[in-house]
Amino acid sequence: MGLHDIVMPLNIEMIHFGTYAFMENTTQDKKVPSARDWMKVLQVYRTPGIRRSFFELGVTLLPFIALWIAAYQSLKISYLLSLVICLIASTFLVRLFIIQHDCGHGAFFKNKSLNNWVGRLIGVLTLTPYTLWRQAHLIHHSSSGNLDKRGVGDIMTITVEEYLARGPKGRFAYRLYRHPLVLFVIGPIFIFMLHYRLPIGFMKSGLKYWVSSLGTSLSMFIGAAILIYFIGFIPFAMIYFPIAIAAAIIGVWMFYVQHQFEHTVWSKDENWQMQEAALYGSSYYDLPWFLPWLTGYIGIHHVHHLNSRIPFYRLKKVLKDHAALANMKRLTLWESFKCVRLQLWCEQKGRLISFKEAMSKEVMS
Repeated sequence: MGLHDIVMPLNIEMIHFGTYAFMENTTQDKKVPSARDWMKVLQVYRTPGIRRSFFELGVTLLPFIALWIAAYQSLKISYLLSLVICLIASTFLVRLFIIQHDCGHGAFFKNKSLNNWVGRLIGVLTLTPYTLWRQAHLIHHSSSGNLDKRGVGDIMTITVEEYLARGPKGRFAYRLYRHPLVLFVIGPIFIFMLHYRLPIGFMKSGLKYWVSSLGTSLSMFIGAAILIYFIGFIPFAMIYFPIAIAAAIIGVWMFYVQHQFEHTVWSKDENWQMQEAALYGSSYYDLPWFLPWLTGYIGIHHVHHLNSRIPFYRLKKVLKDHAALANMKRLTLWESFKCVRLQLWCEQKGRLISFKEAMSKEVMS
């Protein structure tokens, strides 16, 4: 039970057909494009620029290295200062993960081999086996919002009916899994530090997943051993673990709010449609200040799910060119904190609800 098994100027109204919400202009004859039409519109943003991609890699990797060195040097002054620098460094590690993520989608470079090797190398820093994670993530993209295909590359979510059908132990286990301390602290640490050290979930799926997992782990240990040789174990641990843990927590939080918001969509397989699930089941996490840049604009998640081949650095331009997308499934930083209380999918209401609401429904029934 892991987290990876275990992101409008028109006058419009929401019209519901089954599970999905479709948008129609109420004052004009023109209609907002459907999810499939949006996919066609977004094709022009797919091509990565080799110079831009290397630039984004450089302005992410070099500051990360510099901050790592600064955190080490700051140990001579104050560990509190070093921790602050570690927190900043962790955001650049998150951005490196987004680059690895784009490589996995074949979106960062035109060349497939270049995508794969850059993704693998970054995976040593992000503690994420590239080939293993890529497969789980592609499954996530191909089944997001499908109630009949849950369990790989997503955060476990069950329906109200499934929860009420469980016994006391089953309900307790799910409540424990969805507890914020488990979901956003213990879970990320477990997944990135331990879970990815073996190809769990893909252990019988081929040698390449073992090579990905064990090869990444071996490379991590070699890199750690070299650093420990030069700076010592204690300084290494005081810097490495805060950066890695903070980045893991940020990454899991970003993934959570991109799909676990009140008016996301879930549907049975017979009613599920990938493009509709992508557009209406993914949020636009509208972060303030420079946070969108630090998180690789992955908060523009509805656009990413519609066309995962768009390089992250072009997602902002999509919103600039198509204002209709900028107000679709928009979630602010403050609003995102309220998503923590949502744990169950209610098929009757077509939205995520809390345990409290689910139990009040049980009492009323």
